[in-house]
Amino acid sequence: MKTDTTDCQLTGWKDDLHRHPELGLDLPWTSAYIRQALEKTDAQILEPMPHAVAAWFDFGRESTLMFRADMDALPVQEQTGAPCTSLVPGRMHACGHDAHMSILLGFAQSLAERTECACNVLLIFQPGEENPGGAKLICETGILEQYRVKAAFGLHVWPNLEAGTVGVRPGPMMAASSEVDITIEGRSVHAAKYREGADALQTAADLVGSIYRREAALSPDVFRLLRFGLLQAGTIRNVVAGSARLEGTVRAFEPDVFQGLKDMILSMARNAQVHSGCRIGVHFSDGYPAVLNHPGLTGKLLDSMPDLVRLEEPEMISEDFSFYQQRVPSVFFFLGTGTGIPLHDPHFDVPPSVLVQGVSFWNRVLDVMTRKESGFSGEL
Repeated sequence: MKTDTTDCQLTGWKDDLHRHPELGLDLPWTSAYIRQALEKTDAQILEPMPHAVAAWFDFGRESTLMFRADMDALPVQEQTGAPCTSLVPGRMHACGHDAHMSILLGFAQSLAERTECACNVLLIFQPGEENPGGAKLICETGILEQYRVKAAFGLHVWPNLEAGTVGVRPGPMMAASSEVDITIEGRSVHAAKYREGADALQTAADLVGSIYRREAALSPDVFRLLRFGLLQAGTIRNVVAGSARLEGTVRAFEPDVFQGLKDMILSMARNAQVHSGCRIGVHFSDGYPAVLNHPGLTGKLLDSMPDLVRLEEPEMISEDFSFYQQRVPSVFFFLGTGTGIPLHDPHFDVPPSVLVQGVSFWNRVLDVMTRKESGFSGEL
């Protein structure tokens, strides 16, 4: 089947998807739109889980390469003023997933033009990247094993790279993350009688300060992050706070560092409980694993694409693409937008030219991976 993916078509897909943002795993409009667009190719269209869409391009090979786009939006009120502004109040594609889907749709059109390929190709349009981690749910369906996926690739638009530039690094790319909630139950009394109470606010403040000092004393050579962004305590100015709550995030790349930060928080919370007279509870969310790019695959692509930017340091934000990496060798890339507007910002948008670059890049990755000299023969 011959198709023609134009700049206007890519922009049209992106604008349509941008106007209709949906959250989490509940993406009925988005999944129907993706399915309808894919029906114009000769791919076999699959539904590995509700509101997920996959496209299987069967070239009669033993092995398959997988490419993924995430689909969900964010609970953000858009402020771009663009003609394609979200039609849903309080929801917006502020993380570029509309662009990711459009790029993968364009790649699907390119695949439909190929008469042969040295591998099969599976495209996955995945819900729930922001929450609760749709990649893990996709993996649990067994689709990677069913379609003999030997390697997987994903990308994310990135504001701080020049528009159209692609960046990558072997090994650590994005951090493992876990949310930490600390609850402190003290004893409320009038401020004039504060010695008779147990001050939850003071305990919270002291605990944060102690944790920060301990974390800062760790080796500067180890990439990690431990910060609190919320402290709530008390009801009125002249009464000792009877309760407090801290909410923060823990991020790292190496499992022992990640667990070490958690253990440190637990130990210091126990110590604070003994000395403050307050009851302290600590809870960590499961979070996402670290995005760790396969060194061999990443090196092969860096060697074959001189214009790829080798990133010096990993990023402390997280991505559920890491769940695919636990199943098959994988590489995750950043595609520059050049705007400098941060992800999740209500003004975030992706220039149309970046979509064209994204489709071109996926075709180049496929070409590199399927060259005879690349060594890809279904085993990596």
